[in-house]
Amino acid sequence: MSTPVQAPAGQQPADSAGRRAIWLAIAALAMTFMLPLAGLVMAVFALMAGIRALPQLKSAGKPPGIAVGGIAISSIALTLSALATAMQLYLMDEYSAYQNCLKGAGTVSSQGECFTQFRDAAQKKLPPDVLELLGAVQP
Repeated sequence: MSTPVQAPAGQQPADSAGRRAIWLAIAALAMTFMLPLAGLVMAVFALMAGIRALPQLKSAGKPPGIAVGGIAISSIALTLSALATAMQLYLMDEYSAYQNCLKGAGTVSSQGECFTQFRDAAQKKLPPDVLELLGAVQP
């Protein structure tokens, strides 16, 4: 009876490295739409996992497509989350005022007025067509 051959300590099989890269990239893309800052951090980890998986897959003679897909998805997630995080930081004061206004708003019409004030304040700070590009319309 022979014992199974195990990979050296600290190394994982190439297949699992590729799968890890793609799953981290998908998770980073999902996090980007929920919490952009968390998506930014996860996208960096996914990008690193994809880059590390490439040589492992190539040395094992496996196609590197899954790692390349992970790199591509994580790059998209990194770009989107960086833009969203930058926009949140840039409009932090306006968003804080909007949240304070909503706390005191007791009716739907007063909540709409809070949004109008936020939109007007953001329009003063941003270039004219940015809010149209972002799709910021009154709910």
